[in-house]
Amino acid sequence: MPIYIMLTKLTDEGANTIKRNPARIKEVNKDVEALGAKVLAQYAVLGPYDFINILEAPDNQTIARVSVKLASRGTLRIQTMPAIPINEFIQAVR
Repeated sequence: MPIYIMLTKLTDEGANTIKRNPARIKEVNKDVEALGAKVLAQYAVLGPYDFINILEAPDNQTIARVSVKLASRGTLRIQTMPAIPINEFIQAVR
């Protein structure tokens, strides 16, 4: 199944939500799964983004739906990229 990297940055509203209820992060992961994707790994990071999520989804349409639904809440900004496993990438460029 295709893999996607989702970079997220909290808005002020999102930061306040996390401050009040840090467990909300895991609740959002359940929302992602209800939309048809699966969270494979998740990291809080320092720098221009607040979180890096590694997701699995059946297709671009599913991950687009996840991105739009989450972003529409106004608590985060998202950048999502498809990821190609390195062996598949090497095979493709041969």
